Amino acid sequence: MASVQLDGITRRFSQAVAIEDITFEVPDGQFWVLVGPSGCGKSTILRTIAGLESATSGNLYIGEVLVNQVPARQRDVAMVFQNYALYPNMTVAENIAFGLKMRGADTKTQQERVETMARILDITHLLNRKPRQLSGGQQQRVALGRAIARQPQVFLLDEPLSNLDAQLRDGTRSELKQLHQQVGITTIYVTHDQVEAMTLADRIVILERGKIQQIGEPQSIYAHPANRMVATFLGNPPMNILPVTYTGDSFHLEGQKIPCPSTLGDSLHAGQHFDLGIRPEHIRVSEDAHLITEVSVVEPLGRETLIRVKLPTEERSPQITLNVQVSPDLRVISGDRLPLSLDLDRLFLFDPTTGQRIYPTG
Repeated sequence: MASVQLDGITRRFSQAVAIEDITFEVPDGQFWVLVGPSGCGKSTILRTIAGLESATSGNLYIGEVLVNQVPARQRDVAMVFQNYALYPNMTVAENIAFGLKMRGADTKTQQERVETMARILDITHLLNRKPRQLSGGQQQRVALGRAIARQPQVFLLDEPLSNLDAQLRDGTRSELKQLHQQVGITTIYVTHDQVEAMTLADRIVILERGKIQQIGEPQSIYAHPANRMVATFLGNPPMNILPVTYTGDSFHLEGQKIPCPSTLGDSLHAGQHFDLGIRPEHIRVSEDAHLITEVSVVEPLGRETLIRVKLPTEERSPQITLNVQVSPDLRVISGDRLPLSLDLDRLFLFDPTTGQRIYPTG
């Protein structure tokens, strides 16, 4: 096993910049997740680490070794793609052993590793089957077993669960986390699914347009997003963003007023415009309301209900909507009046131009 360090990695394609000045270090044995919208550069980073792409500039280290000029086959990394790429003419056992065989491992070592992987992944009963006889989840386990069996220094996963249905994906995600705890290989995982990122990662790297937006522990990023992009990307449903104007003691929003927290007022100036952020779970239905809204859509989810509401706006003004999480006992329908109170201690302010967080500070 080994750490992975990226120091100023940039990758350009003709006039397009895929990733720019990517710098972070994954400590030995940790599980890091690269997450962001499609086209943000996360797979390019993974392929660069694997040696399938070459950095235009910057340095890449695996352990203490600079690997910029080291070919992929000599980097001692294993990669699992969205397409599991199992050999259809080989059995499960032969697929798992393939990497070991290519590296010259003896037959006894191959057999021991195959049996160990099969036991850990609970696929012992599948060892004599061919890939076409397996379900999607079973094929995914075989691909993981093949990658891990040769005990690489680094394990790279590029959206390996995206082909699975929702229920199977949830179960396999838990198994993958347990597998990492057992084998302890330094792992870098790419996904666009924020739930996977939050549940799997020791650290998350959030990317947009080829640049790092924030790095940190999942819960820390959720509670303290660095900017509007991170705030709205991490969280399901996402953080509500409201365009407001500070009036001296409150925030004005389409004729309604949201009180300004006392800890914030002295640092603001009347007439300033902000993007005010509030998460759906920090809004409650209350007659002592900050906002009067109208119900648009009601989505019962079992243990909670998600309600989308809209604010009254002038005829030509853009429609302003919010997501609100409420108890399933609350009965409302489209068109109902819904008074809402915001947890003023959970407000965020973002610069409407740059998107950077202004409040809370620190």
